[in-house]
Amino acid sequence: MLSQSLLSDTVCLQLLPRAAYSARDPAQWHTLGVTLEPQQGVHAIDSDHRVDFDTLPGVLAHTPVGVEVFSESASGGEYLVLRMDEHFAHQYVPLVNHRVQSAGNGRALALARALRRLLLAPQPDRLALEQGVLAFVGLAGVPAENAQRTTPQAFARVLDQIAGQFHHPLSLEQLAVTYGHNELRFLRDFTRAIGLTPHAYLIEVRLQAARRLIEQTDLPLASIAQDAGFAHQSHMGSAFRKHLAMTPSQYRSRF
Repeated sequence: MLSQSLLSDTVCLQLLPRAAYSARDPAQWHTLGVTLEPQQGVHAIDSDHRVDFDTLPGVLAHTPVGVEVFSESASGGEYLVLRMDEHFAHQYVPLVNHRVQSAGNGRALALARALRRLLLAPQPDRLALEQGVLAFVGLAGVPAENAQRTTPQAFARVLDQIAGQFHHPLSLEQLAVTYGHNELRFLRDFTRAIGLTPHAYLIEVRLQAARRLIEQTDLPLASIAQDAGFAHQSHMGSAFRKHLAMTPSQYRSRF
């Protein structure tokens, strides 16, 4: 599933799904992108030298015109990307000659989730999208409030635990034990690194799981809620309304 909004001949906003991909971004576009899910793969930045990447949610990347990016992943991860032509970019984004990236960018992640709601709407609100795009553009060159001070590897075991056990109740204590520090230290470090609290991240993982089950199966919504780790169907419905601005039934009809 791919949602796209061509706001003008010069600006295109896309929501890329969690799916395997191998792609090369053309160097004639300025791009801003935010990770909504963890993602692993290989990439090459303005060269043929490929290196492994392991990216957390909440990473904002700004790639200027002239810098070509190759990226490949066996599983992908939901990703919001804004492509701008050079004329538009020169009006609104800082001039850089290399790729700039900030992790743990809570503002970028919150805005990406808001734009996701707008893009998934059956009738997207153009004015709201345009305002959101300009707010998104305004983040380019602005340091993240909670710049990441830990590496993805520091949270690898925690993220694996959430990915494997999201359908079970999880406590802050359990996750902190996996991280190897007390609950307060874990809460602070996790939120700084990703831009979401552990609870908000867990709800996002459950939401993503429910979306995929709705898109790919005909299971009853009550069963999907249980499989995705929600307490009950109405709990899942509340998450859909809050984060996607639609009910699970409306989502199923849409996709």
